[in-house]
This record gives sequence, structure tokens and C-alpha cells, in this order.
Amino acid sequence: MLIGYARTSTLDQSAGLEAQERDLGGAGCEKTFTEQVSSVDVKARTQLEAALGYVREGDTLVVTKLDRLARSVSHLLEILKTLEEKGAALRILDMGIDTSTPTGKLMLTVLGGVAEFERAIMLERQREGIAKAKAAGKYKGRKPTAMAQSAEVIALHRDGVGATEIAKRVGIGRASVYRIIKVTG
Repeated sequence: MLIGYARTSTLDQSAGLEAQERDLGGAGCEKTFTEQVSSVDVKARTQLEAALGYVREGDTLVVTKLDRLARSVSHLLEILKTLEEKGAALRILDMGIDTSTPTGKLMLTVLGGVAEFERAIMLERQREGIAKAKAAGKYKGRKPTAMAQSAEVIALHRDGVGATEIAKRVGIGRASVYRIIKVTG
């Protein structure tokens, strides 16, 4: 049985999710697991876990792209190990890779390493760009929203309103209320 897995990082990428589902259906997947969650948040990837739990001997897990499945080579190898232990394979449509063959396993490991390297280089460039922008005074970061409401928080606190109620009224987190109270007294 062919089992599909589709993922996008954010909720506003619904067109990307629909395209993945269409491609997986076109590849012959009889069942598809989908989710919209960041690849970094491994614990939130419940549908990936469900797909891996659903796979049986002789099945193939199908994804449209490698980056929809694994966040690193070690994560990819962990997924492959799980599939191998179950007697299942992995197929990546855009690469034409199928791990049911020795060549497919080799190619996947090599390409996974290249993808991880590419991501590390991209993140390094991003950090350099942010540092350069900060040095030029062009990157200020996110505007502090909770501290901008300090006066209102302190006034409510002095009126005897509790932290949870202050947080609701002002529209900030309860931890921010405590932080403001501690800092400004």
C-alpha cells in the first residue's frame, strides 16, 4: 500500500498542502496523512507519527519532497530505520528516489546530507545579514508590546486587579504582567 504524508510549516500555506495532496493522490496513495506544523517542532508532528505507525510490511511511505519529511539527516535516518524495521520503504516523488533499492538508499543519504548542509549555510547567511543590519542600525527586532502597556498594567495592579484579569484586559501574557510589576513596581 502507498501511504502519503504531506506537511506545510504554516497555516497560510494551504495551497502548498493541497498541491502535495494532489501529487500524492496522483502517485497512487490510498491514504494520506497531512499536517500544518513546523518541522522543528517534532513533538507536534502527530500525523507523521501516525503515518509511521500505520505503515505495515510491504508498504511505501510517499512524500513529495524531502524537506516535507525530515528536518536533518539524523532525523531522516531515524525515519528510515523505523520504516526498515517494519519492512517498508520510502519514496520521494520530486527526486525519483525509492529506498526499496540499494541505490535509492544511497542517493537519499547523500542528498539528505546536501540538504542539511544547504540549510546550515542559509541560516549562517541569515545570521550574518541580521548582524550587518543591526550594525547599520536598520534591524531593531520586534517592538516590545507588553512593556509599552506598563502604565495600564501598573494602574490595574494598584487597583487590586489580579494578574490573570490584567492579562485579559490588556491583551498580553500573564508572565508579561508579572515581569512589568517586578520591573516597574
